[in-house]
Amino acid sequence: MPKERTVETVIDHIDRNRDRYVRELIELVKIPSISSSSKHRLDVRRCAEYLQHELERIGVRKTRLFETDGHPVVYAEWTENAGAPTVLIYGHYDVQPVDPLDQWVTPPFEPDVRNGRLYGRGSVDDKGQVFAHLKAVEAWLQQTGTLPLNLKFLFEGEEEIGSANLDGFLRDNAALVRSDCVVVSDTPMLARGLPSICYGLRGLAYLQVDVRACASDLHSGSFGGVIGNPLHALVHILDQLKDQSGRIRVPGFYDKVLPLESDERAALAALPFVEQQVLTDTGAQALLGEEGYTTLERLWARPTLDLNGIWGGFIEEGAKTVIPATAHAKLSMRLVPEQDPAVISTAAASYLRSLAPAWATVDVQVLHGGQSWYDPHTDPTFDLAAAALCKGFGVERIAYIREGGSIPFVRTIADATHRPCLLIGFGLPDECAHAPNEWLDLDNYHKGIRSSAYLYDELSQLPTLG
Repeated sequence: MPKERTVETVIDHIDRNRDRYVRELIELVKIPSISSSSKHRLDVRRCAEYLQHELERIGVRKTRLFETDGHPVVYAEWTENAGAPTVLIYGHYDVQPVDPLDQWVTPPFEPDVRNGRLYGRGSVDDKGQVFAHLKAVEAWLQQTGTLPLNLKFLFEGEEEIGSANLDGFLRDNAALVRSDCVVVSDTPMLARGLPSICYGLRGLAYLQVDVRACASDLHSGSFGGVIGNPLHALVHILDQLKDQSGRIRVPGFYDKVLPLESDERAALAALPFVEQQVLTDTGAQALLGEEGYTTLERLWARPTLDLNGIWGGFIEEGAKTVIPATAHAKLSMRLVPEQDPAVISTAAASYLRSLAPAWATVDVQVLHGGQSWYDPHTDPTFDLAAAALCKGFGVERIAYIREGGSIPFVRTIADATHRPCLLIGFGLPDECAHAPNEWLDLDNYHKGIRSSAYLYDELSQLPTLG
């Protein structure tokens, strides 16, 4: 059978099974694999086992769960095409917490299809994108009995909590992940109808700040005005983190920031990006940020600092006149190439402690972090991937983009393999990935499956490095 005919047979099979693929994804999304919650530890394992069994069901018979100090790694491989290149597919099966629960239209783990969208926690981040690859593999094996190349699969259960155990796994299993190319599907497209390849990710440093002023909560009538309030101290401290222009005040924060070159600034400016759409999608009133940079540059190529939560004292319904003993905040810093999360975390912690008033103590915990990643996308591998996306989506061009989020695995695997990493995501920027009512565009899901099938065919042209 001619090669083109083989690929089109696979694509035809994918088109005919579109509804089944949605039903099967729903079963995966139902599993509450929240990696940050000890209450869901068994659910996370159940999700790993579900993926392992699914890989075996579709014909990838060499599978294994690797235990870590946290959640297991799902590994599998189909390497029966002697002499063909080998591609490693990465994804994650853990999901974000679901709070605030009362903002969900339908329960987060009772997936619901509405208006061409699948709503449910993990639908786009990252279960739908993982499943797009599995369904493409299934179609190839069912229709041809083989794959045009060799595939390895690595699905982790700790991406949403910093991938703390992944470095150790890769060190201990370097031979298993050896490949000619790495494919990661955990990023959004620039816009609907415009498939995208991401060539840069920001890193992450995540801290918790704890302020204590007294041994226990106190009556605000009896002690107000004579005992310091840790909430006041915390608010003052947090207010010193940025100046009025949006610059971060942590000493040394910008020392290693890799500047944007003029040609990349021009390329980003040429992308079909509409700033007003950000306001429409988010419901925000205005776009803010560091002076001197465009919105896309701020989103993708400049570091940030954001408060993720703040609490202390009485926050229930009604009134309680109390001076709290403690106050707390969580904050994240998105980092760009050349910024080291450990160095930045240390500098930020030192700065936060230096702002403490004499009557309070400030403790800073480093919760997790991850390195940034950047690839100039000049390797021919990117051209092959672009061709596959054009075929899968039925378009004539793609966009090369950066992403403001963090995927710690990408830098880790890039350093480990020294091979190109293709970040090909099928989500959209407004799909509420970490928020209530997360959703997956089902047309993108289908085209993602098609694109993955084409991708394996295109990447079969890669030279093998042994």
